[in-house]
Amino acid sequence: MRFDQFEALKVRTPETSIFLRRGGSGPLLVLLHGFPETHLMWRDVAPLLAERFTVICPDLRGYGRSGCPASTQDHAPYSKRSMGLDVVALVEHFGHERACLIGHDRGGRVAYRTALDHPDRVSRLAVLDILPVSEVWARADKNLALGYWPWSLLAQAEPLPERLIAAAPAAVVDNALQGWGSRSKAFSADVREAYIDALSDPAHVHAICEEYRAAAAIDCEHDECDRAMNRTIACPVLVLWSRSGPLGQWYENDGGPLGLWSRWAEEVDGFPLDFGHFFPEEAPQETANHLIRFLERSLEPEDHQRRLPA
Repeated sequence: MRFDQFEALKVRTPETSIFLRRGGSGPLLVLLHGFPETHLMWRDVAPLLAERFTVICPDLRGYGRSGCPASTQDHAPYSKRSMGLDVVALVEHFGHERACLIGHDRGGRVAYRTALDHPDRVSRLAVLDILPVSEVWARADKNLALGYWPWSLLAQAEPLPERLIAAAPAAVVDNALQGWGSRSKAFSADVREAYIDALSDPAHVHAICEEYRAAAAIDCEHDECDRAMNRTIACPVLVLWSRSGPLGQWYENDGGPLGLWSRWAEEVDGFPLDFGHFFPEEAPQETANHLIRFLERSLEPEDHQRRLPA
């Protein structure tokens, strides 16, 4: 099944509308993208997973073709908690009680927040090349400011980051795709243009900046509250990261990614991959193989059968 054969849908959630593509059959699997991408980042991974799962690839609220709800002074509508409510709404919309979540970059942070807030809805979780928001900010230094500039730049008060992105969306996309360790050949001209187009709408640019502002404020508050209450992710967690990237190099004194994630989850496993930050696009077959092994090893028989009443 090719990605262009996946059904294109718009689903209304309580606060916005979410565009997604759906394909395959079996237990529900939700794939969440990062910045500056859209659901399109899963174009080569999703068909491989759809051989065993019902796969949905949504655009996060504020990204791609999804809606941009009005924000507030505390940026709460673009917190990972609010974005996680969209995920829960999608799970319910498609008649499932629970789903496996896989998130890359920003989508990984939405995924782990969803698992913390709605443990009864998430059966398995895979986070790709990320750490929890509060862990990153607590260790922020020159490396983060220079190497992953969206964290600091896009969190600035409006309208500065909005104007900068609007003035040069192609420069933003090219800096990310070529400068974060992945091979540029992983991105065709059509994919590059699609990502540039997604950063060309003022409403979506503002929403994306609001999401980064939330990460620097209310998302950290939510994380810190969980740490204070000793709340952890109950389901099994797989952590994959780029060996040559920040997670493979910057956090050795903290036990590396597994050491940090073990503070947040009861059952954690994972390992580095020899690709860049965008390894789902650079190495889709290898990425899918690791995910399938994790998901099939973990799924219990009832996960294949449990559905909400019609």
